[in-house]
Amino acid sequence: MAETTVRFGILGCANIARKVSRAITLAPNATIWAIDSRSIEKASRFASENDVPASAKLYGSYEVVLDDPEVDVVYVPLPTSLHVSWAVLAAEKKKHVLLEKPVALHLTELDTILEACEANGVQFMDATMWMHHHPRTAKMTEFISDKLQIGKLKSLHTSFTYDAGADFLKNDIRVKPDLDAHGALGDAGWYCIRASLWAADYDLPKTLTALREPDFNEAGVILSCGASLRWEDGRVATFYCSFLTNLSMDITALGTKGYLRVHDFVVPFQENVGPFFVASNSKFGERALGCEPIPVEHIVTTDLPQEALMVTEFATLVNGIKSKGLKPEKKWPTLSRKTQLVLDAVKVSIAKGFEPVEIVN
Repeated sequence: MAETTVRFGILGCANIARKVSRAITLAPNATIWAIDSRSIEKASRFASENDVPASAKLYGSYEVVLDDPEVDVVYVPLPTSLHVSWAVLAAEKKKHVLLEKPVALHLTELDTILEACEANGVQFMDATMWMHHHPRTAKMTEFISDKLQIGKLKSLHTSFTYDAGADFLKNDIRVKPDLDAHGALGDAGWYCIRASLWAADYDLPKTLTALREPDFNEAGVILSCGASLRWEDGRVATFYCSFLTNLSMDITALGTKGYLRVHDFVVPFQENVGPFFVASNSKFGERALGCEPIPVEHIVTTDLPQEALMVTEFATLVNGIKSKGLKPEKKWPTLSRKTQLVLDAVKVSIAKGFEPVEIVN
């Protein structure tokens, strides 16, 4: 029997909502039921510019979406400073919550959101798109978990950077301390932290040390930063995120027997193709003229882009709760919380003069 179509309300018309509204349209088990903004005019303009179905309702207030009994899910792409109030209210209205990242200003806020979702029996998930049922992520997970191919993971490096440009650095909400106070750490570093946790099978690191000389704007918002993470078993990871550097979206995972590299883990260069490189038991060739065996490129294809796969998975979880009486999946709230813990530790280490910070769950 086909799944029931899950009805999404989009809470605000942020730029990222353009991408996710398309994903909802592409997902086989989801539909856009309502679009809202602070004005009907802006909601109408968003709908016409982004091929929103003509059947979608247009609202001029967030509250009306939450009060619509036909809305199953709210997608919240609002500034981070508004997440706790609107996500909690959505949960109290029995709406499942797909929350844009970074999910909160600090762990206490996120715990408030997660407690509201759990108390009201609704599913929570953050919108870290590459994590959700993408076949490349599944293949990379297989490799990094295979001790015969990669051996013991020893080191991981990730980066997510882009040259945001002068207008962005002056006007975007991600550089405004009252809207998105995490800056590049929340917007780009979130992905790097999640990738570090993914490679470590979601074990939290023991300590974190922020790298010296981060960049800040005049309002004190982070424009670039990095950190090193260390686990009790000796694994280490580093990451770098920036609004000031050419586009990069890299993961390099190094093990005792092999390595994995991917150059577009956040947003694939081609939305239906996901390449990555692996090598196992590499050695220099004769007279060090090259290496043997050479790295192998894996090309993974997908019928749906990763954001549509995310929406599909979320809608499937919601359907399980609505139609089968299942409990909300706890994996995704748990991963959001671990990511937030590490993000908070970066800011603490910076504030303490780049001292090591112990991470306690």
